[in-house]
Amino acid sequence: MPPPLIGITTDLQDDAYCVPTRCPAAVSEAGGVPVLLPCLPRMAGQILQWCDGLILSGGDDPIMERFNVATHPKAKPIAPRRQAFELSLLAALDDRPNLPVLGICLGMQLMGLYHGATLDQYLPDTLSTAAEHWPQREHPVRGVLGSGVVSSHHRQALRVGGDLQIVARASDGVIEAIADDRRCFYLGVQWHPERTEDRPLGIDLIRRLVAAAQVHAQGANVPLHV
Repeated sequence: MPPPLIGITTDLQDDAYCVPTRCPAAVSEAGGVPVLLPCLPRMAGQILQWCDGLILSGGDDPIMERFNVATHPKAKPIAPRRQAFELSLLAALDDRPNLPVLGICLGMQLMGLYHGATLDQYLPDTLSTAAEHWPQREHPVRGVLGSGVVSSHHRQALRVGGDLQIVARASDGVIEAIADDRRCFYLGVQWHPERTEDRPLGIDLIRRLVAAAQVHAQGANVPLHV
């Protein structure tokens, strides 16, 4: 079998699609073929037909008016077209529950919001340890995915998981990972596995996504087992 195609969502900056190089490099290292996805909301369903797995990549902050909440004045909102595309992907995934998905940072937050979670939009307002999560700070997390030190870069965090399970937290209680155990592989992590040196919570998570995508491409399913 050829290696699985892993779609990676991109950011929009200065009318160009872009993504930090570490994410596609990690997919390649894990044995997958990274494919950068343009932000085309109306084509989300067709695009998923070509993907064996999907990474909702990191980025800035969600536009909260879509979820009937004002966007925090200190937030740095993502491009509206990017958000529309990623929410369209999440909606299309409802009809493809066996397609393996990994949400990273912003990707996890959008997964949670789509599934009814709420978002603490500016941790310094509510959390005395907010500095441990910004900028690009390393901090410990613990959960069913294992325990270790991760690389993080965010001032926002989910308050609850909506209809997704919370599967990891930081030592200060911040939600660090969510999953849907009703699906084959549907995982969101607040940290960046592509730049986390602790292998079980770093490159090995991307290896697990690629392995699940390989099996999915063969017409079978692999449970996440979290």
